[in-house]
Amino acid sequence: MTDVARTLMICSCEDTMPLDGKAIQRGCAGAEISEHRHLCRSQVERFHAMLAKSNAITVACTQEAPLFEEIAADLDYTGDLIFTNIREQAGWSDEAGSAGPKMAALLAAASEPMPPASFTTLTSKGVALIYGRDEIAITLAHRLAEHLDVTVLLSRPGEISPPRSDEFPVLKGTIAQASGWLGAFELTVNDYAAPSPSSRGKLVFEAPRNGAVSHCDVVIDVSGGTPLFPAGDLRAGYLRADPRDAAAVERLAFQASGLLGEFDKPAYVALNEGLCAHARSQKTGCTRCLELCPTGAITPAGDHVAISAEICAGCGACAAVCPTGAVTYALPPADALLRKLRTLLVTYAEAGGREPVVLLHDGDHGEPLIEALARHGAGLPARVLPLRVNEITQIGLETFAAALAFGASAIRVIGRAKPKHDLSGLTRNLDYANALAGALGYGEARAALIETDDPDALNAALSKITPGPNVAQPARFRPMGAGRPLLRQTIGELHAAAPVPVANVAMPPRAPFGTVHVDTEGCTLCLACVSACPVSALGDNPERPTLTFQEDLCVQCGLCAATCPEKVITLEPRVDFDAWKGGRRVVKQEEPFHCIACAKPFGVRSTIEKIAAKLENKHWMFAGEGAKRASILRMCEDCRVEAVVNESFDPHHSPQRPPVRTTDDYLRERAERGEDPLG
Repeated sequence: MTDVARTLMICSCEDTMPLDGKAIQRGCAGAEISEHRHLCRSQVERFHAMLAKSNAITVACTQEAPLFEEIAADLDYTGDLIFTNIREQAGWSDEAGSAGPKMAALLAAASEPMPPASFTTLTSKGVALIYGRDEIAITLAHRLAEHLDVTVLLSRPGEISPPRSDEFPVLKGTIAQASGWLGAFELTVNDYAAPSPSSRGKLVFEAPRNGAVSHCDVVIDVSGGTPLFPAGDLRAGYLRADPRDAAAVERLAFQASGLLGEFDKPAYVALNEGLCAHARSQKTGCTRCLELCPTGAITPAGDHVAISAEICAGCGACAAVCPTGAVTYALPPADALLRKLRTLLVTYAEAGGREPVVLLHDGDHGEPLIEALARHGAGLPARVLPLRVNEITQIGLETFAAALAFGASAIRVIGRAKPKHDLSGLTRNLDYANALAGALGYGEARAALIETDDPDALNAALSKITPGPNVAQPARFRPMGAGRPLLRQTIGELHAAAPVPVANVAMPPRAPFGTVHVDTEGCTLCLACVSACPVSALGDNPERPTLTFQEDLCVQCGLCAATCPEKVITLEPRVDFDAWKGGRRVVKQEEPFHCIACAKPFGVRSTIEKIAAKLENKHWMFAGEGAKRASILRMCEDCRVEAVVNESFDPHHSPQRPPVRTTDDYLRERAERGEDPLG
C-alpha cells in the first residue's frame, strides 16, 4: 500500500463471491476495510457518506466506475478515487474461497501511483487522399466530401464515367513511395495525370509523368493492393480496407470523417541518444531495436538511432531489448511497473498467499480473455496474480528477474494466437530469464508465453504450472531508475535471493550481458576499442599503455570487435557475478617507450621496438647512410619533427632507380659479346 491511508470499499456483488476481510486486512495493513453487498444500488448512500469522510478511496469494482465517478463529480470530491477489479480477476472463480490474499494484492497494487503520460500532438486539417482503382473510391469520396477536403487518386483505372461537376479532383497515378503520419503524409506518385476537362463518355487522362509529390493529412486506401506502410494498421492517419468488403469500407468512412483537428498521441518511449550503441566511426554495433520495430519508426541517425514519436505504435519491443537503456518505455516507466509488481507480490505474501504466479497481460486481448474465463469458465486460480501492461512486447528482462526475486513461483504472459506484433524480442527475454532462473535454482521454464484466444485453453495452461523451489528470503528492494542501472539492480537482487547463487551463468546469444576476450599476444594496445565502446566497459590509463575492462557495463554490442584492426576481440554472453563485484580489471598492460631525445613516454615499448627492428637497415630510408635516421623511430612526435627539420631529411629522396632497359640495350650487349643479335 502507499503511504496515504486509504479506505477500501469492497463488495460481494450480490453475494456472488466470498470476501475474506481478514486476509485483506492482513495484506493491506493500515487501510480501512468497508464491506458491502450491493454498493452500486441499494447501498450507494454508503459511497456518498464515504466521500465526505475519506480523501483516498479504492472501490473494488470497475463495472460501475462511471456511476461512482458521476456521484463523486456531483459532490465535487477532490480526493484520490481509484477502481480495481477483484470480481473477474479473483472472486468469480472455482477457487474464490482461497482468493482473499489475491484480493488484498490487487487492492494494494491498484493504489501504487503511476506517473502521468506525455503526449505528442498530431494536427489534421482534413486534407484527405482517397487511393483506389475504380468507382468505389469515387463513391467513398462523395460520402466524405462534406467532412474532409478530398482528392481521389486512381491507380491504373479502367473506364470511369466523368463527374457531372468537379466536386473534388479525380486523378490517375500509382503511389510509389509513402512516408509520414496523420497531418504530415508525403506521397511520391508515378504515372500521374489529370483528366481532360473535355472527357465525354469516360475520363481521358493527359500525358502521365513520374515523381509527382503529394502532401496530405489523411490517406484512405481502398486500392486492394499491398499496404503503403509496414504495419499499416498501426500508422496514425492511414486507413485501409478491402474494397470488396462493403462493411469494412463503411467502417473506414466513419473513422475517416472524424480525422479533423488535433489529436494527442502518447509518447510511448524515450530515447537517450548518448547511451545508444548503434554505431561508432561508421562501424555498426547494436541493431536490436531496428530489427524489431514493426512500423519503421526507428531509423539510423549517425552513431545513434532516431525514433519518431508520431509513427511509434507503442509495442515497446525496442525498450525491452535495448542493452544500454538508451530506449526506455514510458507508459508506464519500467521502475513504476516494477514497484506495482513488488506491491502485488509483497501484499500477497503478507496476506497469507503461497506460490504466486504472475500473469502479465494487455488490455485489448488478455483482459477480455480473463473476464470470459471468469464469466463462462472456472475463473483464474487463486494463486494467479494478473498484472496489466500496455503491450506484452514492452516486457523486459528486468520484469521477469524482479518477479522471481520478489517471490513469484512462475511468470506467464498472455499472447494472441496470431500476434499483433513481432514477439521475437519478448521470447528472447523469456530465454534470458529462464537461463538465469534455471542456473540460480529457481527451476526450469519459470517464465513462458501462453498464445491463445480461448479462455479454456488459458485455464488449462495455468493449471499445468508446477510450483518452483521456495525462495527462503524473497527480495524486498524498491526498484528505482531506468534502463541499464535498473536491469543491473534486478539481476543482482535475483542472484542475492537465489536458492543456488552460482557465480557464473552462461547466457543465450545476444544477451545484454557478457565479457570480451582479447588475444593479448596479437593486441598492440592501439585502444581503438576503447574509443568505440559506447558504455566505457573498455577503458585505458593515461599514465601508461593499458587496456581495462569492467564486465557489468558491457552490453555485447560488438563495436569493439568490429573496430579492432587486429581482429583479436571476441564476445561471450554470460553473467559473471564475481566479475560484476570485482569492478574494473586490467586486460593488458605494457611499459611505455621513452623518447631517446626528451625522455617523454609515448607509444608501447614492444610496438616501437618491433617497428624499429623491421625498418632499421632493411628499408632504404633507414639503411646505409640513412641508418642514422633510424633514431627518429625512437623519438616522440615533437622530437621527430625537430630532428627531421634540423637534419634536412628528405623522406622522398630515395636511391636512384636503375635506368629502364630497352630492346636496343639487349641487342647492343649481344653484339659486344660477339653474339648474333638476332640469333
